[in-house]
Amino acid sequence: MSFSNNFKYLLLYVLFIWLIYIFLFGNEELLDSIGIVLKYESRSVFVIFLGIILEAFPFIILGVVFSSIIQEFVSEDMIRRLIPKNPITALFTALFVAILTPVCECAIIPVVRRLIQKGVPVHAGTAILVGAPILNFIVFGSTFYAFQGQPYIYIGRIVLCIVTVMIVGVVIYLKFSSVNILRTDKQISANLKAENRESKLKSIANHSINEFFLVGKYFMIGAFFASIAQIFINRYALAEATSQSVNGVVIMMGLAFLLSLCSEADAFVAASFQQFMSSESLLAFLVYGPMIDLKNTLVMIASFKMKFVVYFIALVTIVVFVLSLLSGVYLRFGG
Repeated sequence: MSFSNNFKYLLLYVLFIWLIYIFLFGNEELLDSIGIVLKYESRSVFVIFLGIILEAFPFIILGVVFSSIIQEFVSEDMIRRLIPKNPITALFTALFVAILTPVCECAIIPVVRRLIQKGVPVHAGTAILVGAPILNFIVFGSTFYAFQGQPYIYIGRIVLCIVTVMIVGVVIYLKFSSVNILRTDKQISANLKAENRESKLKSIANHSINEFFLVGKYFMIGAFFASIAQIFINRYALAEATSQSVNGVVIMMGLAFLLSLCSEADAFVAASFQQFMSSESLLAFLVYGPMIDLKNTLVMIASFKMKFVVYFIALVTIVVFVLSLLSGVYLRFGG
């Protein structure tokens, strides 16, 4: 094992122990002692940042562990056998698979790639790609916890996701059902052989650690920017800029793309904006981010052909934008 890997594992253990300590024994005095050398604004950023981290931490751990278990014990062949040949039935089956797959957008792309390689129809794989990061029970639990007492958010997120899955799945079937969308990757077979040499328990542990680092670093960056936004962004100016539904939805979709938060924890960041954001803007943030963000766009470019990636991003963006605006109309006049 290289020095960089040893250092990564050591850093993970230290960070894990520190977060557990703060989670169990942290109090206002401890936070003050940590932030005593900081200015008032910086201390406020630190407190908000740590609060977001501690709220989301259990859900991130659950997500990476379940993702690792599924990768190890649920084979692509097993899932492929569940997908029927009828395109519409296959779409509904893929939606059901997405609900049962607690994998965030950070890990779903390579899974979908392998499924398509093994014969899963492109539109069914796309449905899993779009739906799994939102529809699984871990994400629902985190959204419910972050927006307690606001069913129009945690239920609305599920409803908008399901409608998006169906629309995107049908359009992808009409456009790409007979097209090879995958890039070739000579390393896949070598990686699979390397994984097969490890014991299942060790493979689960290694995958969980690697995914925790992958998910955690992007989430912490997003949480940090969200903390800065809470202190330094003029809320009145932002509220004014997002006062119109169209502006609010566009701005929050842009934030979701740039922050690249894990779907298992993005609800906590979204909740920090709820005092000065409309419901449709929050829904746009919660639905669009897990489907399209900066980090998974780069992964998609490495996994799928560029034509498909561009078409997929444009399609999802348009669908989520329109559905978010319609949700705002419904909540104001029909909800």
